[in-house]
Amino acid sequence: MELVIGDKAYSTWSLRPWLVLKHCGASFDEIVVPLNRPDTDRRIREHSPTGQVPVLKVDGEVIWDSMAIAVWAAERYPEARLWPADAHARWLARSAACEMHGGFNALRTACSTGPDHWMVGPSRAPAPQHPGLDKDLRRIVELWRGMRDRFGGGGPYLSGEWSVPDAFFTPVAARIRHFQLDLAAHGDDGTAQAYADTLLAHPDFRQWEADALASTGA
Repeated sequence: MELVIGDKAYSTWSLRPWLVLKHCGASFDEIVVPLNRPDTDRRIREHSPTGQVPVLKVDGEVIWDSMAIAVWAAERYPEARLWPADAHARWLARSAACEMHGGFNALRTACSTGPDHWMVGPSRAPAPQHPGLDKDLRRIVELWRGMRDRFGGGGPYLSGEWSVPDAFFTPVAARIRHFQLDLAAHGDDGTAQAYADTLLAHPDFRQWEADALASTGA
């Protein structure tokens, strides 16, 4: 099994399925394709039908898109409990993961990651200005607080125990740290910031971060 990913310093989409597979205890090889280089597109298309990463190569098939890989992993590794056991928590956890997968465009635009803005290591960027960023951050705070209040009694993650939306929101937590975004200014009572800190302290993310910093020589 091979997971094709981009640079660990800033490939947010690659981080999500990597965290999922690590949580499952899956054994896989990493194929890292450096992004933003003249041969990047050619090298990615050697593995990916869409010309994008991540993709998972398994059992003779290529699974593209981070959400599709997470859904595959939930089927292959049911013991990993990638979705909450409680039905209501599970429905909303899926809604939250899909909202992150397809939304928050202002956050993605204003707080984009790349060679100049890593999602690992110490903060290096001032808080950006964007007309839609406040709305996105207020929605993120509302979502995180609501899920934690309703379903977080069994642990520190969105639905208590770690699940797919925690993987999908980990890059958001990294953006919040990197761009020094003040969640308290967007309706947080401390719950959302504590959750973001928990995601960044997860051992698997710490491993990803260490690998990324080592690859950059930082």
